[in-house]
Amino acid sequence: MRPLDEKETTQVFEKLFKFTGPNLKHLLERPAVEGPDPEPGRYCLRLHRNRVYYASEALVRRATAVARPRLAAVGTPIGKFTHHGAFHLTVHALDLLAAHARRRVWLKPDTERSFLFGNSVPKSSLARITENTKAGDGVVVMSMADVPLGFGVAARSARDCRKADTNAVVVLHQADAGEYLRKEEELM
Repeated sequence: MRPLDEKETTQVFEKLFKFTGPNLKHLLERPAVEGPDPEPGRYCLRLHRNRVYYASEALVRRATAVARPRLAAVGTPIGKFTHHGAFHLTVHALDLLAAHARRRVWLKPDTERSFLFGNSVPKSSLARITENTKAGDGVVVMSMADVPLGFGVAARSARDCRKADTNAVVVLHQADAGEYLRKEEELM
C-alpha cells in the first residue's frame, strides 16, 4: 500500500471531479469518522494492488503494520487502474459519489430493474434530471425514493432530453448496485 503518485492522483481526481465538481474538496478535507484512534484525522487515497482505496489516516497508519502480501484491503475501494494505466471508478464509490454529486438522474420505479441489470437509461425511464446537465457530465442514477442505484455519463443534455425520442439513450451505464450480484468474484 502506497500513496498515489502525481500522475495517478491526477487521473483519480479528474474522474471524481467529473461527478462531484467543486465538491471534490469535501471528500478529502472532511474529518474522518472511522478508525480506532480518538482523533482519526482526515481521509486519504492509497493504492494497493492496482486498486485505489479511500480511508482515514488512522486506519492507514494501522495498516502499515500488516505485510503487503497479507493485506487484503484498507478503507473503501473506489476504483482501479487497468493494465494500460487508465482509471475506472467501481460500484464501491457509489456512496461517496451520491453524497457529493453535482448532477443526478431519477428513474421511474418500474424501470429501475433494467438499469440494475446493466442497461443504459432511455428517455422513457427518466423521471427527473438535474437542470444544466450537459452531455458528457457524470451523473448519479437515483430511484424516486432517493436511493442511489448507480452512476454513468449523460449522453444528452437536460435540454436535449425534452426533445429526444422516447427510446433515445439519456445516460450511458458505468456501474450499478446490481454488480454486487453479477460480478461478485471480480469486485474483490
